[in-house]
Amino acid sequence: MAVFFGVFFATKHKSSNGSGGASTTQTSNHVEGENKAGVVLIEYGDYQCPACKAYYPVVKQVVEKHKANIKFQFKNLPLVQIHKHAFEGARAAEAAAKQGKFWEMHDLLYENQDTWTAPTDPVSVLESFAGRLGLNVAQFKTDYASSAVNDVINADYQEATKIGANSTPTFVLNGKKLEQNPNSADAFEKLITDAIAAAQKK
Repeated sequence: MAVFFGVFFATKHKSSNGSGGASTTQTSNHVEGENKAGVVLIEYGDYQCPACKAYYPVVKQVVEKHKANIKFQFKNLPLVQIHKHAFEGARAAEAAAKQGKFWEMHDLLYENQDTWTAPTDPVSVLESFAGRLGLNVAQFKTDYASSAVNDVINADYQEATKIGANSTPTFVLNGKKLEQNPNSADAFEKLITDAIAAAQKK
């Protein structure tokens, strides 16, 4: 398996999509896995981030392999000052979630990152993704533009800020933020298998 290249980005968040004040909105709740061993992996990610795209297939493979024993949760951390379409990507995923297709849109955004991030305005491409997933496109457009979707993304961002996440992807394993991400697929696999083994000994 290929070693990851250190493409990590840090920035201060200043969203033009929200008020910037404290949010009382609930964060997103997109989870996979049965979690029989009680191992929880959270990723704070940015759909336009090249490093997140690089980690995406590895995370997907590890989660699929160990889904009986772990819970994986994805949360939004759009670094809008360096990824100009990051918030649009998050909006698309959260709008798709309202029709039960979060993970499908999540995967489509990473697998087609170059396609939707290239245009000056990615909205028409994102709407075509909604159509490809069989969503009600009119409803998708409404949800995409809604304050409810905006607020969920900002709530995720504020949560990430509280734990000191300022780069993507940021991973949190069993409540502890990883200060250094695994630098290969094998290292990621070992991280999870070790966590499962430790949990099963308790």
